[in-house]
Amino acid sequence: MAKPHRRYVCQACGSATSRWQGQCVDCGEWNSLVEEAGGGVVTPFAAKHDLRSGGRTIALSGLDADVALPARLSLGMAELDRALGGGLVAGSATLIGGDPGVGKSTLLLQAAAKLAAGGARVAYVSGEEAADQVRLRARRMGLGHAPVQLGSATSVRDILTTLDAGAPPALLVIDSIQTMHSDLIEGAPGTVGQVRASAQELIRYAKERGTALILVGHVTKDGAIAGPRVLEHMVDTVLAFEGERSHQYRILRAVKNRFGGTDEIGVFAMAEKGLEEVSNPSALFLTERGDGIAGATVFPAMEGTRPVLVEIQALVVRLASGATPRRAVVGWDSGRLAMILAVLEARCGLSFSTAEVYLNVAGGYRIQDPAADLAVAAALVSALSERPIAADAVAFGEIALSGEVRPVGHAALRLKEAAKLGFGRALAPASTKTDGKGMRLSGFATLGALVDNVLGR
Repeated sequence: MAKPHRRYVCQACGSATSRWQGQCVDCGEWNSLVEEAGGGVVTPFAAKHDLRSGGRTIALSGLDADVALPARLSLGMAELDRALGGGLVAGSATLIGGDPGVGKSTLLLQAAAKLAAGGARVAYVSGEEAADQVRLRARRMGLGHAPVQLGSATSVRDILTTLDAGAPPALLVIDSIQTMHSDLIEGAPGTVGQVRASAQELIRYAKERGTALILVGHVTKDGAIAGPRVLEHMVDTVLAFEGERSHQYRILRAVKNRFGGTDEIGVFAMAEKGLEEVSNPSALFLTERGDGIAGATVFPAMEGTRPVLVEIQALVVRLASGATPRRAVVGWDSGRLAMILAVLEARCGLSFSTAEVYLNVAGGYRIQDPAADLAVAAALVSALSERPIAADAVAFGEIALSGEVRPVGHAALRLKEAAKLGFGRALAPASTKTDGKGMRLSGFATLGALVDNVLGR
């Protein structure tokens, strides 16, 4: 007969083992193993994986239980707070990624300085630069007197030991997570295991101490955050910092947010003293427009609850017979352009097969809103016929493969923003309703009706 074995259960985590030992191998607690009564043959595997006993009951509550909204920590930058959903939440973990040189460190240094100037304890740990380098950059930005606790380290154990020596900071910035090293596992900094282990230790500290944690992440050549994909699942918020070095604007976009929406953006402009907030992004993406410009339309895009007016420019160049036409797109989906061109040829009788087509969104802005279909189609027809669209007109609407112009959301906000910037006419789906406050609405049920309007038929 098999000999009955004793069973010892950890009173801290519920882990079971067949023999007593001073420290629990699962949670690390000392002297927490207690012998549990029970007969029968117990193997080490069965003792560890038997879910019928040895665990602790947890409290379950309904969805209708009262829950207080988490308090928000304002960073003193309205555009950054907007992208975060109103500010940072104590104990939350935020991951921000972007191309090298886009301004991630600059933005976080400005936010840390403003928060520290308000009396909060802020710790900024740089693993890529020496403390003197960060200090010199802060001095160039006019933030040299901000009471930010600055450090340069790559060991997670050293960082947490230093922070535990005093009161926990309200904000902890780690720049960057790919340079951190945890001694719990082997491997060089930046490897998959090291990034995951380092982030787990830092996030655990933030949850236990109520510290808002911001991690800076590197990106790959495709623009995705480098490292294991689980890193994005571990944090509460993922922010993408977008922008081109040749343009002054920067867009902070929320990709994931457990405490707010993921459709808000913050707009910044790179200046001599760092990043400046742009309260009116439409003025940044609209060029000086005059009469008689063929192939240019204005599209009121929606970024969360904020409408942004951008200019869409199209150029159609006729080629000699037999040449292969080219299609080039900047700031929009090339597949979407091919679809619009196909609908214009199949449903409206316009031929682009012998012409090169170039499409550009002014200011380096990137559009993902499907409501831009009608504005793109209007720009293409205008460029093909060399008949300009009215300078005071905006266009928005989604185009179906049947040639139908479909309604889009937030039409009232789009019209309100256009009227505020001096536009008096809108080319929109036929079902769009106007508030009657100065905007003249031209509704189109089909794409052919828009083509007839642009061509003056």
